[in-house]
Amino acid sequence: MTNVLILGANGKIAHLAEEQLLSETDAHMKLFLRNASRLQVADSKRQTVIEGDVTDAETLKSALSGVDVVYANLSGSNIESQAKTVVAAMDAAGVKRLVWISTLGIYDEVPGKYGEWNHQMLDGGYLETYSAAAKVIEASDLDYTLIRPAWLSNKDIVDYEITQKGEPFKGTEVSRKSIADVVVKLIEDPTKEIRRSLGVNQPGTDGDKPSFY
Repeated sequence: MTNVLILGANGKIAHLAEEQLLSETDAHMKLFLRNASRLQVADSKRQTVIEGDVTDAETLKSALSGVDVVYANLSGSNIESQAKTVVAAMDAAGVKRLVWISTLGIYDEVPGKYGEWNHQMLDGGYLETYSAAAKVIEASDLDYTLIRPAWLSNKDIVDYEITQKGEPFKGTEVSRKSIADVVVKLIEDPTKEIRRSLGVNQPGTDGDKPSFY
């Protein structure tokens, strides 16, 4: 049985991952979020809600007790500070495995016109902060996996391919359900993709921008 701490547990991808973890694994989950009243627990025997801010080091360190894997589904202009607190708290608690949702483009790895469009859409505070947060994670001694999704859709499909850091990003879009599946597979086998950064896209979606733009 794996004990998972999910940071940002009310996010859309997090919800999908939680549902999949309940249906496909025996994992126990600590669901960490700022406003606990926003989240409905599906299985009280396997899910515990913790209200707190990720930048509150003491609350986070307490939540890490007994945890095997941390899955961080965080966002916000202060995501670099969040990353620093997560790394420090995990180090203090002796927890090593981290799955961190980032975004495409943090290495300027998106080629062609799509890469230019992505910069136009995300430059000016988003790419810069997510890149800074990724550098914090990669400079740590944690057993991390960064996940860099393409632009996200709500399609009811699981269909994806993976590129590694240093390879050109493929495709333009991917479903949230696919990203949740990547997360769950890493939780099921935490020895996979350690200290790697994964670009994730839906095959056959190459183009100048996602189909929904």
